[in-house]
Parts: sequence; C-alpha cells; structure tokens
Amino acid sequence: MLRVLAVDDEEPALAELLYLLRADPRVRAAEGATDANEALRRIGRALDAGGDDAGAIDVLFLDIQMAGLTGLDVARLLAGFAKPPMIVFVTAHEDFAVQAFDLKAVDYVLKPVRRERLAEAVRRVAEQAAVTRPAVDLSADRIPVELGGVTRLVAVADITYAEAQGDYARLHTADASHLVRIPLTTLEERWQPHGFVRIHRSHLVALHRIDELRLDGGGMSVRIGDAELAVSRRHASRVRELLMRRAGG
Repeated sequence: MLRVLAVDDEEPALAELLYLLRADPRVRAAEGATDANEALRRIGRALDAGGDDAGAIDVLFLDIQMAGLTGLDVARLLAGFAKPPMIVFVTAHEDFAVQAFDLKAVDYVLKPVRRERLAEAVRRVAEQAAVTRPAVDLSADRIPVELGGVTRLVAVADITYAEAQGDYARLHTADASHLVRIPLTTLEERWQPHGFVRIHRSHLVALHRIDELRLDGGGMSVRIGDAELAVSRRHASRVRELLMRRAGG
C-alpha cells in the first residue's frame, strides 16, 4: 500500500489528482502540496522520521512547470538522498520526458490525467516498491497487514475467506478486512495446510469457517458468517467432498 505526496501549484489540478489517487485501492494515503518547497520540507521530515513512520512517503506525483523550483529541480535534489521516494511526473508538456527518465522517474503521465493511465502509473510504482520489500512468509501462522499506517500481524486462523482483487487479495476476518499484495493463487498454494480451499476463481475459504452449504436450482454456495459465496461448478465436487469428510470426522 503506497503513501503518496502529489505536488502541483494549480489547486484544481491537484484536487483532481488526489481524488483519483485516493480512489485507487493500492494507495494507502495521498496528501497534496502546492509548491516544491513545501514538498521538500515534507519529504525531509519523512526521511528523518524513517520509513515506518505514519508520515512516510513512498512516491511523488510531481508536476514539472511550477513557480519557483520546477519538478525537475526537485528530482535533482532528491537524487542526492540515500533513500528518496520514487517519482512519477504529471505534466501537460511532452518535451521533458527524456530528462525525466534520466532522473530515474518511474513514469511520465500527461495532463489531462485519465483514470486508466494514472492506474497504470500506480501499478508500475507498486511493482517497483514490491521489489525492495521483504517477501511475506506465507507458511507462518500470521500474515502482516497494513492498517492506518501501522503494520499488524493477523492470525491466519482468524481469516474466514480471501477475495481476489487483481494482483491483490482482500483478507476477511469476522470483524475486518485487509488488502494485501499477494495473488489468490499464491495464497491457495501456501494455505492448504491451514485448511483453505478454493471454491471459485474469486474466493478462497477456510473450510472450518463454513457455516452452511446451500443448493439452489443446480447452483451451490456456502455461507460464512453474513457472507454467501458462490461455489463454481469446477470446484463443487471437491468442496462437497471435503465438507462431508469434515462432518464425518
């Protein structure tokens, strides 16, 4: 989950960019700055506090032509830091692309910003961020999740089901849900010893958490707490067999 600082000296453009960023499930927090000096002060404070601080910044979405210091000036200054945030330039001008990528920008997005194009930039940033993060040990009894800027360990035994959301999975417990950057197929492989079974391309469930198996008009579903989840034809026989075995045991 990314922590973003968007920088643009045109407030309507900044507001629109923040709106789109906050709507992306890969973005944990998105704040704005209306000039380069303010942005540099925030980045300095974040770097001084360390990467685990609630105010940490993973990526800048940075306009180029601003009053005072330009976005390119900011990028050159940040290049001297030991662990600077990643940079995505957001600009109405095509002419600076070569300079931007020379400064190791992750992406270069042209205004007016389209939702789909911004989502692609966020995807690229998330992929690059994942390279530098330690891999999650999915064989462990707990899995780290991020909530409100804090990393917490959730017991796998407390997870009732997992729901596919692209390259991510949403983990559901009895009273909360958490988005993690792990594909459902990976969870399926690693969590079989924990009693999880695939019931649909979109859902992986903890077998012992199933309250009811329902048959309706040739279709099958399971109830887990308040959630009713469809079982695909492909997985129906396996789910029924496992539940019967469990009931018999």
